[in-house]
Amino acid sequence: MSVERTLADQFADFVINQRFEEIPEVVLMRAKLLMLDAVGIAYASSQQEFAQRTLNALATFGDGDGRVIGMPAKLALRDAVLLNGLLIHGLDYDDTYLPGSVHLSSSCASTALGMAASVGASGRALLVAYVLGLEIGARLGAAGSGAFLRAGFHATSMAGTFASTLIASRLMDMTRAQAVMAQGVALSTVSGTMQPMQDGSWTKRMHPGWSGVCGITAATLAKQGFVGPTEPYEGRFGLFTCFLGEHTALADLSMATNRLAEHWEFQRTSIKLYPVCHQSHAFMNAAIKIRLAHAIDAAQVASIHVLVAAPAVPLICEPLAEKRRPDSSYAAQFSLPYNIACCLMRGSFGMAELAESSYGNPQMRDLASKMTYAIDPNSGFPKTRSGEVLVTMNNGEVYQCREEINPDEPADAESIITKFMDNAAMAIAPARAKTVRDLILGLEEVADARAVMRLLSGGFD
Repeated sequence: MSVERTLADQFADFVINQRFEEIPEVVLMRAKLLMLDAVGIAYASSQQEFAQRTLNALATFGDGDGRVIGMPAKLALRDAVLLNGLLIHGLDYDDTYLPGSVHLSSSCASTALGMAASVGASGRALLVAYVLGLEIGARLGAAGSGAFLRAGFHATSMAGTFASTLIASRLMDMTRAQAVMAQGVALSTVSGTMQPMQDGSWTKRMHPGWSGVCGITAATLAKQGFVGPTEPYEGRFGLFTCFLGEHTALADLSMATNRLAEHWEFQRTSIKLYPVCHQSHAFMNAAIKIRLAHAIDAAQVASIHVLVAAPAVPLICEPLAEKRRPDSSYAAQFSLPYNIACCLMRGSFGMAELAESSYGNPQMRDLASKMTYAIDPNSGFPKTRSGEVLVTMNNGEVYQCREEINPDEPADAESIITKFMDNAAMAIAPARAKTVRDLILGLEEVADARAVMRLLSGGFD
């Protein structure tokens, strides 16, 4: 594609003109597995307090035809998309495109499912739009090179808004020119800072769903002739200049379109096997290995020291005093001291470790309080996620382990399906979970996307 064309024009061409038959089967299957993972997490989230409180709030705006995963609600389309995005991202257990620090499915799945049901699209049309949105989100994340996070913005919000805009544009049968304009309109709706990570508050959960709301709004306005900027990405006050600030030089816009439609970048997306921030996973792997290799007695640990990539520090290490004593399940998900303490004491970390009885445990807090950190001079961020852990025992022995997580660790199909079944079991019966699994894995054979949302919501009328 010519470098003289704007990114918005190239993205619009790709999304509007891509045919189902041109997408490799392996790409379609990976997308279906990502959607399955997202839906399973939404089921698990539907049982949480934040889900019910969000539903209570959105219900005050009135009802509609939009359905909610695992909850007996029918809301206006954009409200349903907001809630579904929140459910998928609410436990911070959703997939992550590591090169760009973007949670792709939380915005893309909620938008594709909601819009496809709204317009009565087929399962095949739903799947294609979802695949294309995933790819746009990954491309924008890659172009950002981790700099959105450095600038204090949630990359999921940045990439998710434009991915959702193009998903909606595809499902609304818009022209290429309209899709270009929709991206221009979307620029004025982008939002989402990392401030919630400073205090464990709830608002980061709503970012992906809000991206879906913005995308649908932008596409709808553009289809009716609303005029937006034609250079929303590379313009003087476009996405990369305004939202990266002093880190603009880190961006590589060539990543956005390099081999677009030939190479499917989103396939590198990783599936979380711990329900915590991905920045902690390498450390947790290292802590578990230390425990297994040395039969660690947590009571005999004198100190824990870790080496952390600089961009990860605000997320999982600071303010250190608060990170050592998380006071909510959400704060626990972004507490490296607590995450490591759990892995050293228990050798694992699952949903049970997000309960107050765990993060409030005095012995756990005592162990977490022993963690200190320094900036890792050899960090491979954003290409890899490294985690080096040094555990010093009371007798002077020191155990050290360094782990690396690469961006190309998407998890195998069996692991993803097992994770889905475990998460879905928190909200629905095993028989229904199997029906949902089979429907999503055969999505291209579904005649009407409304049947998909009817099943995911539990069949509520």
